[in-house]
Amino acid sequence: MKRFRSRRRGGAHAEFEQSEARLIANLAAQVAELLGGDVTAADSDDPLAGLVGLEGPGQPPDDPVLHRLLPDAYRDDDEGASDFRRFTERGLRDAKSHNAQVLIQSLIAGGMSEPVAADDTDDDADAAPAQPEVEVELDAEGVQAWLRALTDIRLALATRLGIEQDDEQRWTTLPDDDPQSYVHDIYDWLGYVQETLVHAID
Repeated sequence: MKRFRSRRRGGAHAEFEQSEARLIANLAAQVAELLGGDVTAADSDDPLAGLVGLEGPGQPPDDPVLHRLLPDAYRDDDEGASDFRRFTERGLRDAKSHNAQVLIQSLIAGGMSEPVAADDTDDDADAAPAQPEVEVELDAEGVQAWLRALTDIRLALATRLGIEQDDEQRWTTLPDDDPQSYVHDIYDWLGYVQETLVHAID
């Protein structure tokens, strides 16, 4: 990857290897797929909520990744948190999915060579001929979508891996061939991508 550089009016530009672009797009697609899962509305005595289509689930998701992406608004007020979630979770899911799609579409527009699917892999990447880099050009809105999507991807990875603050020693002692070590390296690399984007617009 060639780090993000600033563009006029809050935009940014970067270049990615094809394999890097597909990795980011694949992870974004998985997050979008997870967020797009079935949302079951809670029972409610509020007819207005159902009438205007704002009613969503009152309870937090069972999946720990979804719970991390869609946290409770109030830690010490279960009823308030339930009401807030009921009226906001659908919109939050849609916004996060939209950010992921903006990220994917900008990679496709930049020349990513393969379509993205949730089960996409790079098993044949070494056998493929060299391909041009993916040039990502973002306007100010695209920058914000990328920053939010990268945050969601890293939150998802951190939750699945059980990453905690100040636990770096745990990861440095893992063997290089440990699958968790490989995913942690991806987590760190995405942090670098996000950091260069922040610096580009700072």
